[in-house]
Amino acid sequence: MSNLLVEKTQVQETRSARSTPDIARSEGRKASILEAIGETPVVRLNHVGPAHVELYAKLEAFNPMGSVKDRLALAVIEAAEKSGELLPGQTVIEATSGNTGIGLAMVCAQKGYPLVIVMAENFSVERRKLLRFLGAKVILTPAAERGTGTFRTAEQLAEKHGWFFCRQFENQANADIHRRTTGQEILNDFQDIGLDYWVTGFGTGGTLNGVARALKASSPETKIVVAEPENSQILNSSIPQLRRPDGAAARSHPNSRAHPIQGWSPDYIPKLAGDVHDAGLIDFFQPVSGADALKISQELARREGIFCGPSGGATVAAALHLASKVPPGSTILAMIPDTGERYLSTPLFERIAVDMTEEEKEIAASAPPPAKSKSRPEKSKPIAISGAARSFVRSAIHDPEAPVVMFGFEWCEFCWSVRRLFEDAGIPFKAIDVDSTDFRADDRGGDILRALFDETGMRTVPQVFVGGELIGGATEVLASAGNGMLSKRLVGLAKPIHACTVNDPMGYLPTWVRKPSAPNTVRGANGSAS
Repeated sequence: MSNLLVEKTQVQETRSARSTPDIARSEGRKASILEAIGETPVVRLNHVGPAHVELYAKLEAFNPMGSVKDRLALAVIEAAEKSGELLPGQTVIEATSGNTGIGLAMVCAQKGYPLVIVMAENFSVERRKLLRFLGAKVILTPAAERGTGTFRTAEQLAEKHGWFFCRQFENQANADIHRRTTGQEILNDFQDIGLDYWVTGFGTGGTLNGVARALKASSPETKIVVAEPENSQILNSSIPQLRRPDGAAARSHPNSRAHPIQGWSPDYIPKLAGDVHDAGLIDFFQPVSGADALKISQELARREGIFCGPSGGATVAAALHLASKVPPGSTILAMIPDTGERYLSTPLFERIAVDMTEEEKEIAASAPPPAKSKSRPEKSKPIAISGAARSFVRSAIHDPEAPVVMFGFEWCEFCWSVRRLFEDAGIPFKAIDVDSTDFRADDRGGDILRALFDETGMRTVPQVFVGGELIGGATEVLASAGNGMLSKRLVGLAKPIHACTVNDPMGYLPTWVRKPSAPNTVRGANGSAS
């Protein structure tokens, strides 16, 4: 090893050895993503709230994974590590509507634990994709089984496989992290002006439990206000929750009904929420309609620039109802648990247009068309195609070692449609992306593209060949996969390729191409990009 390499290695080892303490002493640099959890901002609502009160919101979307549940995810995992319930490499499992799972996925990714999430099938697809993107496995349960069904499934899987079950609805670590962090943050933020009312909904009950205990201990004059769906008031009822000996709900609460506020009020009273109620820490209840939850979520976006889900809208809606009844000058804080991005496929965004509205079309049409130049542009001289490019194209098309070849662009949507089809069908193929860095020097990619166009007479990509024969562009390839012609060609090769059956090959086309309202927006006669 050279002296330079020895010296460099020693420097790296020294940096590694001292990196954690250095980062821990800095507010800006973090030892890991987990140190970014907490310390979320409190902001004043200047346009949504009435003038006679001071209305604030605590924005939990500022946690790394965009929700308040990041806090409990870290707390539950670290408490289990400390107690020995969770061993290195052990799989973690939880039943969740989504946000807890996303927080757990972040924590487990950082700490190296496999994660399985059990979720009802009626929750937004954005949550499933986020979870899988973070490396978690997602098990869906029937919507009709509700929250108790997801819990039972997770419990059974944990018992069968020896996995660590987080049990967020009963786990005291969930509440304790909010007492130590969320509650203290609120106390610090209002120590100079005081806080008259704190408004929250509940999902697991962890935020409610922990913050209520912190506020009652250090700011007893602060009133605790709990919001529930108007049609599903379970905590604010005289009907007790039937429980198992371990504290978990034995069955759905009789008052529980379906509601649109995802993450709020499962079909039973979680133990952590029940404990707060039984301790007498709740001062008022405020029911909220689903319509108000969606309406205020949209108003927060359009009038305050705050992007949140229905639960945030519901909590602020509850705070606004409260504001109409409290003395002037009262200070109210509403919890906004998460961001709005995981609700794109829900009723919250149902009336948000994708295409230009009539008003937007009018705006677009209001600009005068660019003046046409009177001078006739000079005809560009055709660029000569090199012999090397022609030879490259012909060699690639007829390569016996790579009988399936696609000429395309690296990030073309139509090229990716073909890539995904081939990958899902198990078809080995060679991709020649003429715009990639491999072909950038001396315009080699452009030279090859011109040679390809000259060879086939087509002036679009992708161009796909099987056994030296041109199949066509994206739509031709997808259509041939659907009618069985692609499989026949692959099986007929000198070294046959047996593809897997793929349902709805045309579904691989970009979404905007498949819209019935825009059948003629495909670029190129063959559904390809030129």
